[in-house]
Amino acid sequence: MRRAPTILHLDMDAFYASVEQASKPSLRGKAVVVGGIGPRGVVATASYEARRFGVHSAMPTAQARRLAPHAAYLVPRFSLYRAISGQVMELLGRLSPLVEPLSLDEAFVDLEAGGTAWDSASARARGERLRADIRAVTGLSGSVGLAGSKMLAKIGSEEAKPDGLVVIEPGTERELLGPMPVRTLPGVGPATGDHLRRAGMTTVAHLAEAGEDELVRLVGRAHGLSLYRMALGLDERPVVSDRDAKSVSVEDTFDVDLHDRVRVRAEVDRLAERCVQRLRAAGRSGRTVVLKVRRYDFSTLTRSETLRGPTDDVSVVREAAGRLLDAVDTTGGVRLLGVGVTGLADFTQEDLFAQAGPGAGVDAPVALPDEPAAAAEPAPPQAPPDSAATARKERRYQAGHDVRHAAYGPGWVQGSGARRVTVRFEEPGSPVGRVRTFWLDDPDLEPSDPLPLVPGGRREASS
Repeated sequence: MRRAPTILHLDMDAFYASVEQASKPSLRGKAVVVGGIGPRGVVATASYEARRFGVHSAMPTAQARRLAPHAAYLVPRFSLYRAISGQVMELLGRLSPLVEPLSLDEAFVDLEAGGTAWDSASARARGERLRADIRAVTGLSGSVGLAGSKMLAKIGSEEAKPDGLVVIEPGTERELLGPMPVRTLPGVGPATGDHLRRAGMTTVAHLAEAGEDELVRLVGRAHGLSLYRMALGLDERPVVSDRDAKSVSVEDTFDVDLHDRVRVRAEVDRLAERCVQRLRAAGRSGRTVVLKVRRYDFSTLTRSETLRGPTDDVSVVREAAGRLLDAVDTTGGVRLLGVGVTGLADFTQEDLFAQAGPGAGVDAPVALPDEPAAAAEPAPPQAPPDSAATARKERRYQAGHDVRHAAYGPGWVQGSGARRVTVRFEEPGSPVGRVRTFWLDDPDLEPSDPLPLVPGGRREASS
């Protein structure tokens, strides 16, 4: 543990959703949900406005639609998120050579190693300057935690959300942690949290009072020792700059054992989609799909399948996980399921895998709060396109993605269906735009690259 709060944790606020709100003036201050928008889609990020309705990441999109039917549901634009993440990571790199990215929107920084902070005052000043620089360069907000350890810095950034900064002074750790729920500590998931609750431990103070021996008895030696140290606020993990993940995985433990084989397969499909979302968020692809099954008797089976090349295609991962499940006996019930991808790479071999072509599905129009999707739309063309236009290959436009029209300029897709696409013509910094509807094969309408959030692409951060 350090004597000064010189470990910084940055967490961008509702990153994907905030990017979409910043780039689409009509969505600012409104509920936005980013993720898979199909019947089996999963929420990647929800704006704070959507969270007020109970929507959160990893929730099935169908459930989110029931909670927030008037939210805007958008397909992720990972190329834009990666570009903005690169700008943020460049700012962090100016603070220290030791930057440990955890995802596109989250990272640890060792300010002491960079000589940019040495006590509480300098650490706070550096954190505030970083937040200002991020806003200047990207137009977005981030929350910062500063502490003497990684665990406490991350807890600090959570306490700072949204758009704030919290400094945890060394020596105050136990006082701060004591009243917090046990789930606050890293590695305490729903199953462990429930197990501790049944033992009468609901706060971090309860863990510290229980002692090392009791925690080892309850959750095993490795986890028990770790829990006890964390409850005391002890964490000696260094910030590691060369953090190359070997795998990406997700798993769920079920409150009641699953017996229905159809339900088990549906859960595997859902986990595969969540796994691919994390894979894409990290800008990676993988070659080996891994299935983990913990049965009713706590026996754990792991099965894997190696593909012909790296992929980040959700259908490929889902089908591979399904094949692995077919070879597993789930008689008696399933307690836990997990899907992972290993053999990571920075590229895909898309030519090896068939992609869904046009007509594989349509996106429902994006309904803005208090505004029907079709509001202010001129009537679409009533006559069918001519034979030449019909012969052209129709494009498929995804909700939230960028387009450009020869006459109306840049805009974004509010939705598509019935061979038509609805577009709102606006861009970052513009007034709220008008909505128009076109045929999918309109020659004047083309997909386009995202526009920068800050005019001119970026502004120089302060030194």
